Amino acid sequence: MDKRVIDVACGSKMFWFDKHNPDVEFCDNRTVPYHEYYPHRYIEVSPDTVCDFTALPFEDDSFKLVVFDPPHLTWAGDTSWTALKYGCLKGDWEEMLRKGFSECFRVLDPDGVLVFKWSEVQIPLKKILPLSPYPPLFGHRSGKNMNTHWLCFMKPKEALKDGK
Repeated sequence: MDKRVIDVACGSKMFWFDKHNPDVEFCDNRTVPYHEYYPHRYIEVSPDTVCDFTALPFEDDSFKLVVFDPPHLTWAGDTSWTALKYGCLKGDWEEMLRKGFSECFRVLDPDGVLVFKWSEVQIPLKKILPLSPYPPLFGHRSGKNMNTHWLCFMKPKEALKDGK
């Protein structure tokens, strides 16, 4: 793989300045054709690779930067614009996110960085952090209600020595 960056749950690539950046492998478990989902609001989910972030089809240590912005809602109508735009966590979401973190660290280069975004609309960050095998280095709250967290992770050096 020649790309250095992977977004494992890209959705409609909302926060990307270049939604076709050739250095980014955009992944999502779904595709949604370009269409108007609300008057004058359009959406398209068009990943490079259709896959589940709990089982990424990439080699270990493949990417310098991993972006993990998983769905953060546990309830939303199946046909709602919210579910369409952001996705929805179904079933055992804690195990799903635990596996997602594990996969993100697996494909992350030993000196790479994982950027994680979480919105506390329905689930507080304090319930999410224990699902990661490693703690974040630092983070920042943002958004109108300060509900969105941006966190930065790296594999600890001890994990690299243990071959994890």
